[in-house]
Amino acid sequence: MIPRNMLLGVRLGVTCQRSGFLQRSLMTTSNMYLKDQLPVMNDVRDKLREIVGASTNWRDHVQAMEERKALQSLLAKKQEDLPPRRMKDSYIEVMLPLGSEPQLREKYLNVYNNVRFGRILEDLDSLGVLICYTHTKSEARNMSPLSIVTALVDKIDLRKQLVSPDCDIKLTGHVSWVGKTSMEVKMHMLQLHDGIYSPVLDATFVMVARDPENKRPAFVNPLVPDGPEEENLLKQGELNKLRRVEFSTASLLKMAPTAEERKVVHDIFLNTLDTRTVSFRSRILPPNSVWMEDAKLKGLEICHPQQRNIFNRIFGGFLMRKAYELAWATACSYGGSRPYVVAVDDIMFQRPVEIGSLLFLSSQVCYTENNYIQIRVHTEVSDPITREHHTTNIFHFTYKSDKEVPQIVPQTYGESMLYLDGKRHFDAVVQTRNGQSS
Repeated sequence: MIPRNMLLGVRLGVTCQRSGFLQRSLMTTSNMYLKDQLPVMNDVRDKLREIVGASTNWRDHVQAMEERKALQSLLAKKQEDLPPRRMKDSYIEVMLPLGSEPQLREKYLNVYNNVRFGRILEDLDSLGVLICYTHTKSEARNMSPLSIVTALVDKIDLRKQLVSPDCDIKLTGHVSWVGKTSMEVKMHMLQLHDGIYSPVLDATFVMVARDPENKRPAFVNPLVPDGPEEENLLKQGELNKLRRVEFSTASLLKMAPTAEERKVVHDIFLNTLDTRTVSFRSRILPPNSVWMEDAKLKGLEICHPQQRNIFNRIFGGFLMRKAYELAWATACSYGGSRPYVVAVDDIMFQRPVEIGSLLFLSSQVCYTENNYIQIRVHTEVSDPITREHHTTNIFHFTYKSDKEVPQIVPQTYGESMLYLDGKRHFDAVVQTRNGQSS
């Protein structure tokens, strides 16, 4: 039998007959490929370490990073020097054999006998990085001079409420848009049921390429579409970029709320005034409501070497898993029943988390509507020596509860801005899902 790491190299550039294959891969029958022909998730992480020359021993990490400095001369001076690539060049299929390898299930199992979504976030992060390395790979060398890291999780849309822990899962993906130094990656997760792989989730990540020391941006290969479907994907990637810029420009940290949003905040204010007084400060909580101040949870992680990525910073997937699990606990305690994740969007990786840092996580219910709960998780690191604090990530999760949840009510102006920001993210999720169903 061919070793799996060799199979990974073979399957990374799997031939796709036009981009239609990328779409048809969402409904792939189980007999199209033999399981042993596809790499598994552990192969993905092994391949990443091989590509960057990462050491598996923490004590050797300094030497390994020093050796990467020699790759600086291999960087392209301009993007035009790099050969263009097609979407099929970066297409990857990877198996998560939960059904055929029962010993793997324990890692992915939750108390409800379903798959832990936090573990899936870790796998998507690793796969997205490998897809980008596949897009930028050079046939002349095995080790890449690029340091490719996750910049943003644009969105993850769940198509199924629950994922079975005893059926094989397939993850597929490819680069769908390229800038000068950034790449958009589209990934799909499918699960085998009755001989057919059916869609579970769709994800869009944005990765950035940096130099061997992860200090400056680096150019990546341009992307050339092959056929009308791929042209549409490329156009959609450009629209996604513009949408993110517009969303950032209109951020409540930069711009005042719209007239409609100001009315929403004022209506909440009027609804909480004590009519028995004429004081602006006298507030009462409406029935079936919760003050925003009382709807938060906090957590702390000590950043050990075990959670490091191939560049000896804390693995982005680990951060996403921890944020998701804290958000889930917040939604569960708030709604009083088991919540189900509906969407993940706009996860910003603002700065890396160093080994040895203290990671503080703060989860806040910021918007509710019927049986939906919008959660915002803010993470920051603290250097225990200098005591400096820096924001590292902002996470946004949308959950659905089995029953209608209490209305969240802001009191201060700052909380009102959190409320409006949560409403914006929730409305964007609803708009996306309505667009998928139409």
